[in-house]
Amino acid sequence: MNKSQLIDQIAAGADISKAAAGRALDAFTDSVTAALKDGDQVALVGFGTFAVRERSARSGRNPQTGETIQISAAKVPSFKAGKALKDACN
Repeated sequence: MNKSQLIDQIAAGADISKAAAGRALDAFTDSVTAALKDGDQVALVGFGTFAVRERSARSGRNPQTGETIQISAAKVPSFKAGKALKDACN
């Protein structure tokens, strides 16, 4: 499912226009992004939790030369599925 298909599903499920559904989806993604950027987490009970995790520095290999390189530490967004979502998938 891509973004336009998701907008269609939201519009049909909430009985709103596609334009309003698109604005709602954009507002949701912007809000989650802003919260994660500020170091907060976003928990949607039954769906899951969006959070930022620290990835430590590590060494890797350049696939072209086989040379060992150092990969720096980074903050990465993560999603942990909630119980209801896990149960719905199984």
